[in-house]
Amino acid sequence: MLIGVPKEIKNHEYRVGLTPESVAELVYAGQSIIVETGAGAGIGASDDAYKSAGAEIIASAAEVFERADMIIKVKEPQAVECAMLRPGQILYTYLHLAPDPEQTKALIKSGAVCIAYETVTDDNGDLPLLKPMSQVAGRLAIQVGATALQKDSGGRGVLMGGVPGVAPAKVVVIGGGDVGFNAAQMAVGMQADVTILDRSNEVMERLNYHFGSKAKVIRSTPAVLAELITTADMVVGAVLIPGAAAPKLVTKDMLSTMMDGSVLVDVAIDQGGCFETSKATTHDDPTYIVNGVVHYCVANMPGAVARTSTYALNAATLGHAKRIATMGWKAALKSDQHLLNGLNVCEGKLTYAAVGEALGMDFVDAASCV
Repeated sequence: MLIGVPKEIKNHEYRVGLTPESVAELVYAGQSIIVETGAGAGIGASDDAYKSAGAEIIASAAEVFERADMIIKVKEPQAVECAMLRPGQILYTYLHLAPDPEQTKALIKSGAVCIAYETVTDDNGDLPLLKPMSQVAGRLAIQVGATALQKDSGGRGVLMGGVPGVAPAKVVVIGGGDVGFNAAQMAVGMQADVTILDRSNEVMERLNYHFGSKAKVIRSTPAVLAELITTADMVVGAVLIPGAAAPKLVTKDMLSTMMDGSVLVDVAIDQGGCFETSKATTHDDPTYIVNGVVHYCVANMPGAVARTSTYALNAATLGHAKRIATMGWKAALKSDQHLLNGLNVCEGKLTYAAVGEALGMDFVDAASCV
Protein backbone atom coordinates (compact mmCIF):
# COMPACT_ATOMS: atom_id res chain seq x y z
CA MET A 1 0.00 0.00 0.00
CA LEU A 2 1.17 3.55 -0.72
CA ILE A 3 0.91 5.63 2.46
CA GLY A 4 1.00 9.42 2.30
CA VAL A 5 2.02 11.84 5.04
CA PRO A 6 1.10 15.48 4.35
CA LYS A 7 2.35 18.43 6.36
CA GLU A 8 -0.16 19.53 8.99
CA ILE A 9 -1.73 22.89 8.16
CA LYS A 10 -3.86 23.65 11.22
CA ASN A 11 -2.73 26.79 13.06
CA HIS A 12 0.51 26.12 14.95
CA GLU A 13 0.26 22.37 14.45
CA TYR A 14 3.82 21.04 14.44
CA ARG A 15 3.14 17.33 14.87
CA VAL A 16 3.40 14.90 11.96
CA GLY A 17 1.57 11.66 11.18
CA LEU A 18 4.67 9.45 11.03
CA THR A 19 8.16 9.80 12.48
CA PRO A 20 11.15 8.64 10.41
CA GLU A 21 11.39 5.61 12.70
CA SER A 22 7.76 4.71 11.99
CA VAL A 23 8.38 5.11 8.27
CA ALA A 24 11.30 2.69 8.53
CA GLU A 25 9.07 0.11 10.26
CA LEU A 26 6.39 0.40 7.61
CA VAL A 27 8.92 0.14 4.80
CA TYR A 28 10.41 -2.95 6.46
CA ALA A 29 6.86 -4.37 6.51
CA GLY A 30 6.66 -3.94 2.74
CA GLN A 31 4.80 -0.62 2.47
CA SER A 32 5.69 2.41 0.36
CA ILE A 33 5.70 5.88 1.93
CA ILE A 34 5.52 9.37 0.46
CA VAL A 35 6.06 12.40 2.72
CA GLU A 36 5.41 16.02 1.88
CA THR A 37 8.59 18.10 2.08
CA GLY A 38 8.98 19.79 5.45
CA ALA A 39 6.30 17.64 7.10
CA GLY A 40 8.62 16.66 9.95
CA ALA A 41 10.28 20.03 10.51
CA GLY A 42 8.20 20.71 13.62
CA ILE A 43 9.67 17.68 15.41
CA GLY A 44 13.19 18.20 14.10
CA ALA A 45 12.91 15.48 11.44
CA SER A 46 14.47 16.55 8.14
CA ASP A 47 13.54 15.40 4.65
CA ASP A 48 16.86 13.56 4.60
CA ALA A 49 15.85 11.62 7.73
CA TYR A 50 12.69 10.46 5.96
CA LYS A 51 14.66 9.57 2.82
CA SER A 52 17.09 7.52 4.91
CA ALA A 53 14.10 5.70 6.40
CA GLY A 54 12.91 4.77 2.92
CA ALA A 55 10.33 7.44 2.10
CA GLU A 56 9.97 9.44 -1.08
CA ILE A 57 9.78 13.19 -0.55
CA ILE A 58 6.94 14.93 -2.37
CA ALA A 59 6.78 18.63 -3.20
CA SER A 60 3.10 19.27 -2.45
CA ALA A 61 0.20 18.06 -0.36
CA ALA A 62 -1.90 17.85 -3.50
CA GLU A 63 0.39 15.17 -4.93
CA VAL A 64 0.42 13.26 -1.63
CA PHE A 65 -3.39 13.17 -1.58
CA GLU A 66 -3.57 12.33 -5.28
CA ARG A 67 -1.21 9.36 -5.11
CA ALA A 68 -1.63 7.79 -1.67
CA ASP A 69 -3.95 4.89 -0.88
CA MET A 70 -3.93 5.86 2.80
CA ILE A 71 -3.36 9.27 4.36
CA ILE A 72 -1.91 9.32 7.88
CA LYS A 73 -2.26 12.62 9.72
CA VAL A 74 -2.56 13.98 13.23
CA LYS A 75 -5.30 16.61 13.24
CA GLU A 76 -8.66 16.60 11.52
CA PRO A 77 -8.45 17.48 7.82
CA GLN A 78 -9.03 21.13 7.04
CA ALA A 79 -11.51 22.10 4.31
CA VAL A 80 -8.87 22.17 1.57
CA GLU A 81 -7.71 18.68 2.60
CA CYS A 82 -11.23 17.26 2.70
CA ALA A 83 -11.64 18.47 -0.86
CA MET A 84 -8.58 16.45 -1.92
CA LEU A 85 -9.81 13.14 -0.50
CA ARG A 86 -11.27 10.68 -2.99
CA PRO A 87 -13.68 7.73 -2.86
CA GLY A 88 -12.17 4.64 -1.25
CA GLN A 89 -9.08 6.45 0.03
CA ILE A 90 -8.27 5.73 3.69
CA LEU A 91 -7.88 8.59 6.15
CA TYR A 92 -6.32 7.65 9.50
CA THR A 93 -6.17 10.56 11.96
CA TYR A 94 -7.98 12.39 14.75
CA LEU A 95 -11.38 13.61 13.53
CA HIS A 96 -13.47 14.91 16.49
CA LEU A 97 -16.60 15.10 14.35
CA ALA A 98 -19.30 15.62 16.99
CA PRO A 99 -18.95 19.43 17.21
CA ASP A 100 -18.04 19.85 13.53
CA PRO A 101 -20.92 19.37 11.06
CA GLU A 102 -19.04 20.97 8.17
CA GLN A 103 -16.11 18.56 8.38
CA THR A 104 -18.50 15.64 8.79
CA LYS A 105 -20.43 16.59 5.67
CA ALA A 106 -17.21 17.12 3.71
CA LEU A 107 -15.86 13.69 4.67
CA ILE A 108 -19.16 12.02 3.77
CA LYS A 109 -19.10 13.82 0.42
CA SER A 110 -15.51 12.69 -0.25
CA GLY A 111 -16.41 8.99 -0.24
CA ALA A 112 -13.27 8.27 1.78
CA VAL A 113 -12.89 5.68 4.54
CA CYS A 114 -12.21 7.72 7.68
CA ILE A 115 -10.83 6.03 10.80
CA ALA A 116 -10.66 8.25 13.89
CA TYR A 117 -7.91 7.68 16.43
CA GLU A 118 -10.13 8.94 19.24
CA THR A 119 -12.79 6.22 18.98
CA VAL A 120 -10.57 3.14 18.57
CA THR A 121 -10.97 1.03 21.72
CA ASP A 122 -9.17 -1.81 23.53
CA ASP A 123 -10.05 -4.82 25.69
CA ASN A 124 -10.22 -2.65 28.81
CA GLY A 125 -12.76 -0.29 27.28
CA ASP A 126 -10.13 2.43 27.04
CA LEU A 127 -9.18 4.64 24.08
CA PRO A 128 -5.53 3.71 23.49
CA LEU A 129 -4.94 6.03 20.54
CA LEU A 130 -6.37 9.00 22.41
CA LYS A 131 -4.60 8.20 25.67
CA PRO A 132 -1.11 9.55 24.84
CA MET A 133 -2.49 12.91 23.75
CA SER A 134 -4.76 12.99 26.79
CA GLN A 135 -1.71 12.48 28.96
CA VAL A 136 0.14 15.30 27.19
CA ALA A 137 -2.86 17.65 27.26
CA GLY A 138 -3.54 16.96 30.93
CA ARG A 139 0.00 17.77 31.94
CA LEU A 140 0.15 20.75 29.64
CA ALA A 141 -3.16 22.10 31.00
CA ILE A 142 -1.55 22.88 34.34
CA GLN A 143 1.53 24.38 32.70
CA VAL A 144 -0.51 26.78 30.54
CA GLY A 145 -3.03 27.38 33.31
CA ALA A 146 -0.28 28.42 35.69
CA THR A 147 0.94 30.93 33.11
CA ALA A 148 -2.59 32.22 32.55
CA LEU A 149 -2.91 32.79 36.31
CA GLN A 150 -0.06 35.29 36.17
CA LYS A 151 -1.11 38.92 36.33
CA ASP A 152 0.68 39.75 33.07
CA SER A 153 -1.53 37.13 31.39
CA GLY A 154 -4.77 38.52 32.79
CA GLY A 155 -4.95 36.17 35.76
CA ARG A 156 -5.30 36.75 39.50
CA GLY A 157 -1.57 36.83 40.05
CA VAL A 158 -1.53 33.62 42.06
CA LEU A 159 1.45 31.26 42.34
CA MET A 160 0.42 27.62 42.06
CA GLY A 161 2.28 26.41 45.16
CA GLY A 162 2.09 29.61 47.13
CA VAL A 163 4.96 30.30 49.54
CA PRO A 164 5.31 29.84 53.32
CA GLY A 165 2.57 31.92 54.90
CA VAL A 166 0.54 32.28 51.66
CA ALA A 167 -2.03 29.72 50.51
CA PRO A 168 -1.46 27.84 47.24
CA ALA A 169 -3.76 28.09 44.23
CA LYS A 170 -7.00 26.10 44.39
CA VAL A 171 -7.30 23.83 41.36
CA VAL A 172 -10.48 21.95 40.46
CA VAL A 173 -10.17 19.16 37.88
CA ILE A 174 -13.48 18.03 36.37
CA GLY A 175 -13.05 14.40 35.33
CA GLY A 176 -10.66 11.77 36.62
CA GLY A 177 -9.76 10.01 33.37
CA ASP A 178 -6.44 10.22 31.55
CA VAL A 179 -6.58 14.01 31.15
CA GLY A 180 -7.77 14.65 34.68
CA PHE A 181 -5.34 12.23 36.30
CA ASN A 182 -2.36 13.77 34.52
CA ALA A 183 -3.54 17.31 35.23
CA ALA A 184 -3.93 16.45 38.90
CA GLN A 185 -0.46 14.90 39.01
CA MET A 186 1.09 18.09 37.69
CA ALA A 187 -0.94 20.35 39.96
CA VAL A 188 -0.06 18.25 43.01
CA GLY A 189 3.57 18.34 41.94
CA MET A 190 3.41 22.15 41.91
CA GLN A 191 1.99 21.98 45.46
CA ALA A 192 -1.41 23.40 44.57
CA ASP A 193 -4.59 22.67 46.56
CA VAL A 194 -6.18 20.10 44.23
CA THR A 195 -9.73 18.72 44.06
CA ILE A 196 -10.72 16.10 41.47
CA LEU A 197 -14.36 15.49 40.55
CA ASP A 198 -15.69 12.30 38.99
CA ARG A 199 -18.86 10.18 39.03
CA SER A 200 -17.39 6.68 38.77
CA ASN A 201 -16.85 4.80 42.01
CA GLU A 202 -14.04 2.82 40.41
CA VAL A 203 -12.27 5.97 39.18
CA MET A 204 -12.68 7.73 42.52
CA GLU A 205 -11.25 4.74 44.39
CA ARG A 206 -8.28 4.61 42.05
CA LEU A 207 -7.62 8.34 42.36
CA ASN A 208 -7.97 8.26 46.14
CA TYR A 209 -5.54 5.33 46.37
CA HIS A 210 -2.99 7.11 44.16
CA PHE A 211 -3.12 10.62 45.61
CA GLY A 212 -4.01 9.88 49.21
CA SER A 213 -4.00 13.13 51.19
CA LYS A 214 -2.30 15.05 48.38
CA ALA A 215 -5.59 15.69 46.53
CA LYS A 216 -9.27 15.63 47.44
CA VAL A 217 -11.46 13.26 45.39
CA ILE A 218 -15.17 14.14 45.42
CA ARG A 219 -18.22 12.79 43.61
CA SER A 220 -19.20 15.21 40.87
CA THR A 221 -22.67 16.73 41.10
CA PRO A 222 -23.93 20.07 39.75
CA ALA A 223 -24.24 21.41 43.31
CA VAL A 224 -20.71 20.37 44.29
CA LEU A 225 -19.23 21.84 41.11
CA ALA A 226 -21.18 25.09 41.51
CA GLU A 227 -19.82 25.47 45.05
CA LEU A 228 -16.20 24.62 44.28
CA ILE A 229 -15.76 26.96 41.34
CA THR A 230 -16.65 30.00 43.44
CA THR A 231 -13.30 29.74 45.24
CA ALA A 232 -11.23 28.06 42.51
CA ASP A 233 -8.23 29.80 41.00
CA MET A 234 -8.13 27.30 38.13
CA VAL A 235 -10.71 24.88 36.73
CA VAL A 236 -9.60 22.20 34.26
CA GLY A 237 -12.29 20.67 32.04
CA ALA A 238 -11.25 17.06 31.48
CA VAL A 239 -14.50 15.29 30.62
CA LEU A 240 -14.96 12.91 27.70
CA ILE A 241 -17.85 10.98 26.20
CA PRO A 242 -16.18 8.94 23.42
CA GLY A 243 -16.97 10.40 20.02
CA ALA A 244 -19.77 12.60 21.37
CA ALA A 245 -20.02 16.30 22.13
CA ALA A 246 -18.78 17.24 25.59
CA PRO A 247 -21.49 18.14 28.13
CA LYS A 248 -21.66 21.82 29.18
CA LEU A 249 -20.95 21.43 32.87
CA VAL A 250 -20.13 25.05 33.76
CA THR A 251 -22.89 27.39 32.61
CA LYS A 252 -22.78 31.14 32.00
CA ASP A 253 -24.64 31.67 35.26
CA MET A 254 -22.09 29.59 37.14
CA LEU A 255 -19.26 31.52 35.51
CA SER A 256 -20.62 34.75 37.00
CA THR A 257 -19.91 33.35 40.49
CA MET A 258 -16.20 32.83 39.82
CA MET A 259 -13.46 35.19 40.94
CA ASP A 260 -12.05 37.78 38.56
CA GLY A 261 -8.76 36.55 37.14
CA SER A 262 -9.52 32.88 37.75
CA VAL A 263 -8.69 30.53 34.86
CA LEU A 264 -10.61 27.90 32.91
CA VAL A 265 -8.61 25.40 30.83
CA ASP A 266 -10.96 23.48 28.56
CA VAL A 267 -9.17 20.34 27.39
CA ALA A 268 -12.50 19.06 26.03
CA ILE A 269 -12.62 21.82 23.42
CA ASP A 270 -11.89 19.32 20.60
CA GLN A 271 -15.30 17.85 21.40
CA GLY A 272 -17.01 21.23 21.71
CA GLY A 273 -15.88 22.12 25.22
CA CYS A 274 -17.41 21.54 28.66
CA PHE A 275 -17.85 25.19 29.60
CA GLU A 276 -20.80 27.03 28.08
CA THR A 277 -18.58 30.04 27.33
CA SER A 278 -15.87 28.01 25.57
CA LYS A 279 -14.85 28.68 21.99
CA ALA A 280 -11.85 27.19 20.24
CA THR A 281 -8.68 29.29 20.26
CA THR A 282 -5.21 28.83 18.74
CA HIS A 283 -1.66 28.98 19.98
CA ASP A 284 -1.46 32.40 18.28
CA ASP A 285 -4.09 33.83 20.62
CA PRO A 286 -4.80 31.17 23.24
CA THR A 287 -6.89 33.03 25.81
CA TYR A 288 -9.85 35.37 26.09
CA ILE A 289 -11.81 36.75 29.03
CA VAL A 290 -15.52 36.40 29.79
CA ASN A 291 -16.97 37.96 32.96
CA GLY A 292 -13.45 38.46 34.24
CA VAL A 293 -12.55 34.77 33.88
CA VAL A 294 -9.60 33.81 31.67
CA HIS A 295 -10.45 31.02 29.19
CA TYR A 296 -7.73 28.85 27.63
CA CYS A 297 -9.36 26.78 24.86
CA VAL A 298 -6.64 25.81 22.38
CA ALA A 299 -7.97 22.94 20.26
CA ASN A 300 -4.59 21.33 19.57
CA MET A 301 -2.78 21.75 22.86
CA PRO A 302 -0.30 18.87 22.34
CA GLY A 303 0.93 20.56 19.16
CA ALA A 304 2.89 22.96 21.37
CA VAL A 305 5.14 20.09 22.48
CA ALA A 306 5.21 18.49 19.06
CA ARG A 307 8.19 16.20 19.39
CA THR A 308 7.02 14.57 22.62
CA SER A 309 3.47 14.34 21.26
CA THR A 310 4.38 12.86 17.89
CA TYR A 311 6.55 10.11 19.31
CA ALA A 312 3.94 9.27 21.95
CA LEU A 313 1.20 9.19 19.33
CA ASN A 314 3.15 7.01 16.89
CA ALA A 315 3.80 4.45 19.61
CA ALA A 316 0.03 4.04 19.87
CA THR A 317 -1.08 4.35 16.23
CA LEU A 318 1.59 2.48 14.29
CA GLY A 319 0.37 -1.06 15.01
CA HIS A 320 -3.07 -0.41 13.55
CA ALA A 321 -1.52 1.46 10.61
CA LYS A 322 0.52 -1.65 9.80
CA ARG A 323 -2.54 -3.89 9.93
CA ILE A 324 -4.61 -1.59 7.72
CA ALA A 325 -1.80 -1.32 5.18
CA THR A 326 -0.99 -5.03 5.17
CA MET A 327 -4.51 -6.48 5.25
CA GLY A 328 -6.50 -3.73 3.56
CA TRP A 329 -9.03 -1.68 5.51
CA LYS A 330 -11.98 -4.06 5.21
CA ALA A 331 -10.11 -7.13 6.41
CA ALA A 332 -8.35 -5.19 9.16
CA LEU A 333 -11.58 -3.73 10.52
CA LYS A 334 -13.51 -6.97 10.16
CA SER A 335 -10.89 -8.84 12.17
CA ASP A 336 -10.69 -6.29 14.99
CA GLN A 337 -13.82 -4.87 16.65
CA HIS A 338 -11.72 -2.30 18.47
CA LEU A 339 -10.35 -0.90 15.21
CA LEU A 340 -13.83 -1.08 13.67
CA ASN A 341 -14.97 1.23 16.48
CA GLY A 342 -12.67 3.82 14.94
CA LEU A 343 -14.63 3.90 11.68
CA ASN A 344 -16.53 7.21 11.67
CA VAL A 345 -17.23 7.75 7.96
CA CYS A 346 -17.22 5.12 5.22
CA GLU A 347 -17.75 5.65 1.50
CA GLY A 348 -20.40 8.32 1.80
CA LYS A 349 -22.02 7.13 5.06
CA LEU A 350 -21.69 8.26 8.66
CA THR A 351 -20.87 5.19 10.77
CA TYR A 352 -20.54 6.43 14.36
CA ALA A 353 -23.74 6.68 16.39
CA ALA A 354 -22.59 9.31 18.90
CA VAL A 355 -21.64 11.66 16.06
CA GLY A 356 -24.95 11.12 14.30
CA GLU A 357 -26.85 11.79 17.52
CA ALA A 358 -24.81 14.92 18.29
CA LEU A 359 -25.32 16.36 14.80
CA GLY A 360 -28.82 15.07 14.11
CA MET A 361 -27.59 13.15 11.08
CA ASP A 362 -28.45 9.70 9.75
CA PHE A 363 -25.89 6.97 10.43
CA VAL A 364 -25.41 3.28 9.76
CA ASP A 365 -23.77 0.48 11.73
CA ALA A 366 -20.04 0.42 10.98
CA ALA A 367 -20.17 -3.38 10.67
CA SER A 368 -22.41 -3.02 7.61
CA CYS A 369 -19.49 -1.46 5.73
CA VAL A 370 -17.11 -4.37 6.11
